Amino acid sequence: MLTKSPVPTNLLDRLTEAGLAWGEGTYARLAAPIGAAAFALYILLTAVTAWFMPDANWDMLPYLAIAEEGTYPDVQALHDYAYGTVKDGVSAGEYKTLTDDSGGFRSHMAGNAADFHSLLGMYRVKFLYAEILSIASSVMSPIDAMRLLQVLSVLLFGAITLFWLRAEGALALAPVAGAVLIMAEFGDVARAATPDLLCSTLFLGGLFAYVRGREVATAILLFLAFMARPDNIVFLAIFAVLLVAFRQKAWGALAGFAASLVAYFAISHWAQHPGWWPHLWFSSIEQHYNMDGFDPPFSVVAYLRAFAASLVRAVSLNSWVGVSVLALAGWYAASRAGFKLDRRAGILFAALVLGVLAKFTVFPIHDTRIYFPNLIPPFLLLAGPYTALWASIKGRRAAVLHVVAGDKP
Repeated sequence: MLTKSPVPTNLLDRLTEAGLAWGEGTYARLAAPIGAAAFALYILLTAVTAWFMPDANWDMLPYLAIAEEGTYPDVQALHDYAYGTVKDGVSAGEYKTLTDDSGGFRSHMAGNAADFHSLLGMYRVKFLYAEILSIASSVMSPIDAMRLLQVLSVLLFGAITLFWLRAEGALALAPVAGAVLIMAEFGDVARAATPDLLCSTLFLGGLFAYVRGREVATAILLFLAFMARPDNIVFLAIFAVLLVAFRQKAWGALAGFAASLVAYFAISHWAQHPGWWPHLWFSSIEQHYNMDGFDPPFSVVAYLRAFAASLVRAVSLNSWVGVSVLALAGWYAASRAGFKLDRRAGILFAALVLGVLAKFTVFPIHDTRIYFPNLIPPFLLLAGPYTALWASIKGRRAAVLHVVAGDKP
């Protein structure tokens, strides 16, 4: 068996080998700036895509409506505003897709203002997104405001990721972080006019503040992430329980949970949210055309069917299950190699993984965007241990080479 590559015999082979050796050496010396630059380029391309190639999804309509309810108190006028705004802001083909499904749900909502208005309670709870959209819409078109909010969220998400990697001395792993973002469908989340990326950005900032011990920032950012998507209360509850159980001092995270818990009940009542089971029925069992007074009896059989159907779709159509398993595998490999997370980071890692499982159990829906806030932080937590692992491997290799060199006559 060959133990080394044969010596190149022609000029092309020698030039190729020299070029590869130069590239390897250059990257080894400049891994951090090259990694950061490559990741920044990916983030910029994603932001450009979010602006010039946005996804015209149906949820734009209710989000536009809740942002301007104060301006259009009449149900029909609000309906006309939402549909008219979308019609003016997207292509004719996209508008047809959003409003005409041959007599189905979308066709019905396009022609029935009362039924459309009955759905808004499920969207009104995303209070922060609606307020930001309303404010931005006063200085630009509502569709442009949606796109701008997505672009800013993309840029901030990328910046926080780079700051996190830099704090761990792991900027060389930035391209790996970019690859994880691609697997986690970051581009799709960026293009969709929904609160998901805004929530994820605030959430990532809050977790970074927690890791760095910035308690005030942790409380504020985690609370704002909840205000963008109240289903984050599931993670916050698990996180708070683990912090208390393991006696970890982190008053910022606990304060964020306490404030979110109080706000959860207040916002749900104010928004006239239909409740957990009717909302789950609408999202995962059957789309109901009018949610006013809709209160189907709870059914274990219906829940289990929804759970099974969503699980099959999640595994076959979405990436969040695979990304979560990859994070667990990375944690296991680092731990087996002797490079474990510290206590503070370990509690957060456990809360993130359990949060995904709990969120799916409480509200089984297959879309990756629902779980996206929890998908990237575990890999950032592992950046430190893997950087230390790589440094130890390089150190052992250098020591071996030194010994071998010293044995030569």
